[in-house]
Amino acid sequence: MADRLNGYRILILETREEAQFSRLLTEQGADVLQCPMFTIHDAPDPAPVEAWIRRSIEKPFDDLVLMTGEGLRRLMKVVRRIDAEQAFVASLGKARKFARGPKPGKALREIGLEPQMTTEKPTSEGVAEMLSRLDLSGHRLGLQLYPDKDHSVLIGAIKAQGAEVDTVLPYAYDAQAADANIIAAIDEMAEGRIDAIALTNLGQIRRLMEVARAKGCEDRLRDGLERTPIASVGPAVSDELKSHGLRTDIYPAEDAFFMRPLISAMAAALGKNPPRAAARN
Repeated sequence: MADRLNGYRILILETREEAQFSRLLTEQGADVLQCPMFTIHDAPDPAPVEAWIRRSIEKPFDDLVLMTGEGLRRLMKVVRRIDAEQAFVASLGKARKFARGPKPGKALREIGLEPQMTTEKPTSEGVAEMLSRLDLSGHRLGLQLYPDKDHSVLIGAIKAQGAEVDTVLPYAYDAQAADANIIAAIDEMAEGRIDAIALTNLGQIRRLMEVARAKGCEDRLRDGLERTPIASVGPAVSDELKSHGLRTDIYPAEDAFFMRPLISAMAAALGKNPPRAAARN
């Protein structure tokens, strides 16, 4: 079933794991337009990250919540730099591990561990709902955070269950460097040069809207999205689209909210019409 997307130009908004998505689309023959949305850097001050790692080794957490796969990989980078990998992995092995969606679980498996539970909804609300069903009273809980998000509600909910929360933020975003890429992608959609935009996390939508408003081109973004089929990987992304008054045109099979099913759904939907590039020729 190779080349099912041959000739179709697909826009993807690069974040943490979109390189894999780009490769999968290219294998199906798609012309992939990649739009980096931000640059990821290590935490500007490594001291708090190192201190969190040392606390987790000296007294392993009862529970560990990983919000992103990127977060664990950045932690492992610091762990290896301070020559504490074996001790750190052993300490994580003693904790109950909870993953916000499949990506943190994948990062855990890279170091030989497995999550005990994974959220059905890869959101902070989904994490809070998952933890609400557990007894956390008296537990020490390590919580890996990610940038540009107010986590106070989640932290408060965990503390309300009687847990002591120890947070770490192992990386930072440099969003401004990517603004020009986003504006260029908006222009491509508005000019009708994109066959579909594929969205794999709700942060991509928020970032698009944020940049469009800041640069005074929100109307042009909405015009572009109006004429471009929007593919959503799952319910969290579709709910975010709806919150901005946007629709979902392409959606994977029920309970198959991953990249490959999304690509299959895109091939089926887009195959009903010729690529826009062919229509222009």
